[in-house]
Amino acid sequence: MIFFILLTLTAFFRSGVFGVDTDKVTMMKGDSITLQTGVKTILLEDIKWYYNNIRIAQINGDQSYICTDVQCNEGTERFRDRLKLDHQTGSLTIMNINTTDSGEYELKIISRSNISEKIFSVTVLDVSDTEQDEMKRKSVKEGESVTLDTGVIKTPNDLMRWYFIDSLIAEITGDQSKICTDVQCNEVTERYRDRLKLDHQTGSLTITNTRTTDSGEYKLQIISSIHRHRRSINITSWKTFIVTVFGK
Repeated sequence: MIFFILLTLTAFFRSGVFGVDTDKVTMMKGDSITLQTGVKTILLEDIKWYYNNIRIAQINGDQSYICTDVQCNEGTERFRDRLKLDHQTGSLTIMNINTTDSGEYELKIISRSNISEKIFSVTVLDVSDTEQDEMKRKSVKEGESVTLDTGVIKTPNDLMRWYFIDSLIAEITGDQSKICTDVQCNEVTERYRDRLKLDHQTGSLTITNTRTTDSGEYKLQIISSIHRHRRSINITSWKTFIVTVFGK
């Protein structure tokens, strides 16, 4: 689905007595977003997620207890199977996000020595069905070019990856230390043969001299990395394009 993401960061990470680190995120209705814990493994930590002070997800370090949404709180049915927990890191994914999902998501990482907290302030914007359809669907005649626009400006901490039917076809880092397309990214992907171009400023992808075999689902993954007080927090967002190439 279509998304537009803006990150405004105010960082005061708390480990017992300091201020709480807050990330502000703006999404488009229908997007998916992953709120990253920054934890590599939860073996020694318990992780709890709250939405507007209501517990919506939890996973213990030994995975003896795992819950999301109504499993955690019988009075919480807002998300209706739209939440997923990463069992290794405790990161929380919200799928098909709605405007009613706007609010504060609080992360608590509980270890033997302390409790760390972080807040994600999420705002979900609504757009008309027509606007969504225009942004997510692209139709061109065979031989023409088509551009899949990210709708964002890259920052040095952004990693953008393009996938076609789950195969990596293009990648660019915010500092441009790594840029690849097609076979440079994936040796088994030779479908495009020098027909892909990446915009180095936005990460938008252009397919030139399109073929009917280029029709299908293209997914863009954006990973924004924030480093605060020796902890790295990643926010992952996805955007999907449906491309149709008509024969001549």
